[in-house]
Amino acid sequence: MSEEEPTVHPYIPNSVPAVREAMLRAIGARSTDDLFDAIPERLRFRGRLEVPGPLRSECELRRHVREILGRNRTCQEYSSFLGAGCYQHAVPAVCDEVAQRSEFLTAYAGEPYDDHGRFQSLFEYASLMGELLDLDVVNVPTYDGYQAAATAIRMAARITGRREVLLSRATNPDKLSKIRDYAKPDLKIELVDFDPQTGELDLDRLRRRVSARTAAVYFENPSYLGVIEPSGEEITRIAHAVGALVVVSVDPISLGVLVPPSHYGVDITCGDIQPLGLRMQFGGGQGGFIATRDEERFVREYPSRLFGIVPTSVDGEYGFGDVAYERTSFAEREEGKEFVGTAAALCGITAGVYLSLMGPQGMREIGEGILTRAHYAMAKLAEIPGISAPLFRAAHFQEFVVRFPKGTSVRETNQRLLQRGIFGGKDLTREFPELGPSGLYCVSEVHTQAEIERLADLLREAVS
Repeated sequence: MSEEEPTVHPYIPNSVPAVREAMLRAIGARSTDDLFDAIPERLRFRGRLEVPGPLRSECELRRHVREILGRNRTCQEYSSFLGAGCYQHAVPAVCDEVAQRSEFLTAYAGEPYDDHGRFQSLFEYASLMGELLDLDVVNVPTYDGYQAAATAIRMAARITGRREVLLSRATNPDKLSKIRDYAKPDLKIELVDFDPQTGELDLDRLRRRVSARTAAVYFENPSYLGVIEPSGEEITRIAHAVGALVVVSVDPISLGVLVPPSHYGVDITCGDIQPLGLRMQFGGGQGGFIATRDEERFVREYPSRLFGIVPTSVDGEYGFGDVAYERTSFAEREEGKEFVGTAAALCGITAGVYLSLMGPQGMREIGEGILTRAHYAMAKLAEIPGISAPLFRAAHFQEFVVRFPKGTSVRETNQRLLQRGIFGGKDLTREFPELGPSGLYCVSEVHTQAEIERLADLLREAVS
């Protein structure tokens, strides 16, 4: 579409040319380009985007969008062995049913003008998460697990008054990038390597690195590489000996078979609730949780909302409401601990539904099912000549690193799998080049024995 053909877009407000010109005159701008004069010229795109012409009717728009969506290949059509932070799990139908109720779904940030049970729903979610984590205080979900980890680290820095944070190098690189963003400009992030044989945090290196400057030691359990960290108690002792706090990111769906971090002395537990009844949504469907003991030094440093049972104006009556609301940016604005914007409250409500359905026995069964399938997959792939599966001599939950023969292109291998209806594991070549040609494979409760065996057969063909 050329500039000489102005179009009034039915879905774009104020697109009538005369209205747009009047708005520009009112603010003293000659053109819309003037609105972007703060952006350096070198960062501006001066070409023309290859976009279709305007779609003037709803029927045309629907047809166009359906055609675009039809190009996707989904995990319902293909078998997916991708994980790395966004996982395919079974989602009970009632999770979708509750999440789509109008009093929850249509409210911005979970904020209906009248409370139709939202506070109680989020209190129930926090209570269920507290039981799973064996901790007292759980926040209303943040955007995602990345933000939860970054915020938990900043909480530790505020509590200790220190500025150095030690992180395991086996941390998800994308999450590490977000943590570094949050750390600017006053926190220093240092990485501690993992043992190349086991994938576990190198305790000797950690002992040499911790000091009176260390605010927190952070690691993931299971790690990004799928390794279960067996030395949680020792890591905690090392950190606490110098007055540092310990922050651990955990996959909540693992806690039916693994002890929660609170049992080995961790101070702040965080993670993502996506595995708890939330569907994969183009990399989304995330919601971050932070959990601590019920101690004032922790509670006062939460920037996000906390819901609890509180007395009402009627004697003897109780309701559900904010706890220590005055510490949040909603109350203090720029003086708050951190700015908190839109929360993933709807995701929290959905996760609460999932946990209430599963119960302790259900969480144990699903954890055992994941362990069984993942270890069966590792055994089948290990039978393939030239393949190491798992790469590390350690216990794993759900994910594991597969190393291919030297000279193998993981990218090309994944392309060959894609042609046969399989999403292969995430290519780790750029993130961890020292591991050689490796991929991160994920096996959850949705994978069948036949799917795992078909993956093994196709990988055998690919590397032969």
